[in-house]
Amino acid sequence: QLYTGIAELAERSGFVGGAGVIMDINTGEILALTSYPEYDQSAMTKGIDQKSFSSLISDRRTPFLNRAVGGLYTPGSIVKPIVALAALKEGIISPNKSIFSSGSITVPNPYDPSKPSIFKDWKAHGWTDMREALAVSSDTYFYSVGGGYGDQKGLGISLIDKYFSMFGLAEETGVALAGEAQGLIATPDWKSRTFNGDAWRLGDTYITAIGQYGTQVTPVNA
Repeated sequence: QLYTGIAELAERSGFVGGAGVIMDINTGEILALTSYPEYDQSAMTKGIDQKSFSSLISDRRTPFLNRAVGGLYTPGSIVKPIVALAALKEGIISPNKSIFSSGSITVPNPYDPSKPSIFKDWKAHGWTDMREALAVSSDTYFYSVGGGYGDQKGLGISLIDKYFSMFGLAEETGVALAGEAQGLIATPDWKSRTFNGDAWRLGDTYITAIGQYGTQVTPVNA
């Protein structure tokens, strides 16, 4: 049923593939794991003709990739509880303090005041404390506690990276399936190496704090 649901959604939405993992959070037991599209493994064992094999190899949907364990994807808002925990642990913010979300934050551009940097929320949430910010997935709140904004101090990228590492976002799980990929945590060093010495900027911290930018995880690790 999990495979069928993902397949139908992918085909309906024009996606090239999808994956799903259902895990018992108390024991770590994997209850269901699937990747779409798949191929007939029994046919491969028995042998298939060259034309059919070539069709599988050239399929842009990469059916040989087990996306659940070997696909790397931007995690998005699933990292927000980690950022919230880090902010509490480091004493950055009280869980009862509210931050106002008007739908975006604006950061002045020191080189051209007429072109400030704007970081958008997915909607205006109004005043949100930590519980509400997690419930509505407020980007503005996590920009603020991640990188700092106005009178709100931020964690900074070093602490964000520290807590992402503590939660093993870049580590393999050791699941008993072949082809597991190792994740990636975005760091200033990673950016410098990847983008020819480009410096880390505040905006990079903001979008890392909401699970965007360079951080990548596998579905089984997420």
